Amino acid sequence: MLNILENINDVLWGTPSLVLLVGTGLFLTFILKGLQFKKLPYAFKLAFSKDKEDDGTEGDVSNFKALMTSLAGMVGNGNIAGVATAVTLGGPGAIFWMWIVGLVGMATKYAEALLAMKYRVKNANGEYSSGPMYYIERGIGKKWKPLAIAFAFFGAFAALGIGNSVQSNTIADVMQNSFSVSGLTTGIILVVLTSLIIFGGLQRISSVAGVFVPVMAVFYITAALIILGLNYDKIIPAFNLIFTYAFQPISAVGGFSGIIISEAIRNGVSKGIFSNEAGLGTVALIAGNARTSHPVKQALVAMTGTFIVTIIVCTMTGLVLLVTGFWDSTGGLLSGVTHDASLDAGALTSAAFGSSLGDIGEYMVSISVVFFGFSTILGWYVYGSKCFEYLFGLNYMGIYRIIYVGATFIGTIAKLTTVWAFADMANALMMIPNLIGILLLYKVVANETKSYFGRFYMDTETKKVG
Repeated sequence: MLNILENINDVLWGTPSLVLLVGTGLFLTFILKGLQFKKLPYAFKLAFSKDKEDDGTEGDVSNFKALMTSLAGMVGNGNIAGVATAVTLGGPGAIFWMWIVGLVGMATKYAEALLAMKYRVKNANGEYSSGPMYYIERGIGKKWKPLAIAFAFFGAFAALGIGNSVQSNTIADVMQNSFSVSGLTTGIILVVLTSLIIFGGLQRISSVAGVFVPVMAVFYITAALIILGLNYDKIIPAFNLIFTYAFQPISAVGGFSGIIISEAIRNGVSKGIFSNEAGLGTVALIAGNARTSHPVKQALVAMTGTFIVTIIVCTMTGLVLLVTGFWDSTGGLLSGVTHDASLDAGALTSAAFGSSLGDIGEYMVSISVVFFGFSTILGWYVYGSKCFEYLFGLNYMGIYRIIYVGATFIGTIAKLTTVWAFADMANALMMIPNLIGILLLYKVVANETKSYFGRFYMDTETKKVG
């Protein structure tokens, strides 16, 4: 099964898909005139400050809570194990390609959130539902509904794997290895906590995420910054490694004889998508619930999530692996410190932190893995439930909740050797219909953006000056 999945992924993540993914981001960057760079400060301002114009507008949660719920799904073990996997398989150059995916992906994420707001619908419970399936069907036309159904199907299914059992499996391993807690005990605890939160609906999930995500992100980044401070003399050389091996094969000195540029690109792109989800359409599944006076405002807020995850969190992980020498079996080109080549990706990151901070460092990563994984379980429930709702309606949501909680428990006690490979496949199968939808609706994105910055934005700035 693993070999079959790997062969499928070689096709799905081959040149055509990479061109579609990066090409869409570049195309939108051009159409939007580099909006993700020029408007980034304004986007952060919208994300982390209250805008009185949004008071009284329709929606279920604030811009901030929508962003935190989205980050709950993004800031997960992909930022720990995913980055380590990308670097060990693709070399330091993979980090560069993660940056590229993140930067151009900000434009893609912007478009996804804007279209989500534009084509959202109100369900029978009075809450908004949004996502690629809605902007494909309502924006392009009903003849494209099979594409919308395909996205919803793979989204609902992927949530059980990539967003749930993969995370609970990683949490169980960490709890066993670091704290001697059995998988069965971890499973029971996760089932109880997950049930208490997801059965409370979107409001409870977003409230938990609003507190949970900022705290755990600051906790992890602080630990990474301490390590970088202790190894400050190796930071510039680490960046040199990243840029050097992004464009040329890595030498055998680092134990990667035969690695070629395509491996750096493939691993950087696929793991970059796994960590920031730009192009998957997941942000569109929560963005439509935001209370905001214009679709562009929530779109700007949503794109900051990609910046936070890729440019900040993933970079921190990558740099720690490089400056400590924990990126290949001989200790890399910087430290010369050897380590156990059999360590898996998550353990590798933990060992890297421990090499500078001792047992405390390893425990900090272990705790981060647990909290990152749990937040991802909550965030991906929102994604999966929205897809399931589109396919089967609200009447059967109880069934999906039970299945979701069951997948959480199974992940803690089962050996999921093929799940990571399945995660890559599911990501691609979500990505393709979503990107097709965005490309066919690019004029809507461009027109809404022009409308806001040509009129609404200027009106707001005029009021402030007055």
